[in-house]
Amino acid sequence: MAVFKPFKAVRPTPELAEDVAALPYDVMDSEEAREMVVGKPHSFLHVDKAEIDLPEGTDLYSEEVYQKAKSNFENMVSEGVFLEDDEARYFIYTQRMDGRSQTGLVGCAGVDDYLNNKIKKHELTRADKEIDRTRHVDTLDANTGPIFLIHKENDTISKLVAAYKSENEPLYDFVTDQGVGNTVWAIDDNELIGIIDREFAAMDSLYIADGHHRTASAVSVAKKRREQNPDYSGDEEFNRFLAVAFPADELAIMDYNRLTEDLAGKSFEEFLSEISDNFEVKKVASKAAFAPKQAHSFGMYHDGQWFELTAKPGSFDSKDPVKSLDVSVLQDNLIGPVLGIEDPRTDQRIDFVGGIRGLAELERRVNQGMALAFSMYPTTVEELMAIADAGEIMPPKSTWFEPKLLSGLFIHRLT
Repeated sequence: MAVFKPFKAVRPTPELAEDVAALPYDVMDSEEAREMVVGKPHSFLHVDKAEIDLPEGTDLYSEEVYQKAKSNFENMVSEGVFLEDDEARYFIYTQRMDGRSQTGLVGCAGVDDYLNNKIKKHELTRADKEIDRTRHVDTLDANTGPIFLIHKENDTISKLVAAYKSENEPLYDFVTDQGVGNTVWAIDDNELIGIIDREFAAMDSLYIADGHHRTASAVSVAKKRREQNPDYSGDEEFNRFLAVAFPADELAIMDYNRLTEDLAGKSFEEFLSEISDNFEVKKVASKAAFAPKQAHSFGMYHDGQWFELTAKPGSFDSKDPVKSLDVSVLQDNLIGPVLGIEDPRTDQRIDFVGGIRGLAELERRVNQGMALAFSMYPTTVEELMAIADAGEIMPPKSTWFEPKLLSGLFIHRLT
């Protein structure tokens, strides 16, 4: 039984929503964020990446940064950039990009569901990133960026959401600088809220698609608050965290491609000879970039030439949900044994490029000095859920979701 509840949102006024909404803090560095807020005093990056309002060179993890985030947020509330709802609501959130759309429900998921593995993970977290967001949430006393959750298809919820969208005017409707349409409706009908509550309560589990560090951080803050309040009832807001839950059939995962900076001291001919043990290798006839059309097929770019690699039977365990992932097949049969990159989390000789950048970015990087680029067939939503159900962990950089959930449209106060 998964818990998903409405909440009293802190959210931008309708006329300022487009100015406030920002990409998540972890998809750009500080320099990029500084450029993105030029002429945008209400951008939520002033809260999510508050170092941009401090002198360049400020330690990103200094207490000064977290306090600046808090003061920026509270100033925006006091200046009327944000309003605070009096009643708990769900929100419908639709995003449109490149001819497809995805619609989820905005609410709050339960910390205990995460601790009891009813909210399932597929990714390891890094301690430094988790500590950073824990301090951010704790200092602001709020969840400021929603967690991207998946739930299995639910006909009742889908019909309710579709009907509500068709019969009601949206709160927000705008297109970002990146060309992504964002439309939001507020559900304040108690009967409909009750139906949504019951449908989520009947679900066995929810799945984290994106936001493992933010989820772990929200849970860390909840644990701290529970220690400070040993008589807590479970109904306190710190026992829940902000999320958007999407049905699995609305989502698409993009490829997450690889680059390596050298051939581990081998000539290209030696490299090709070694990988031929586990892959069929053939040149792509034209110079066009090669995007794999099926699982266990890979594109490889080197010195102006694209190749198609196809994993040979027996090179991976097809019954193992992790080992049979394309990212695992490439890592276990080529990147690790042939190039000597055993830990892609820490090895500086490998880099990753989200599919949103396109294959031209892979060519550009190799033409400017990287040795190899690999274009990947995307991991599927079904593979993600199967791995999470099995209690397994995906290799790093296995999934890239687009469009990204914007920050600043919904804030959940913990007290």
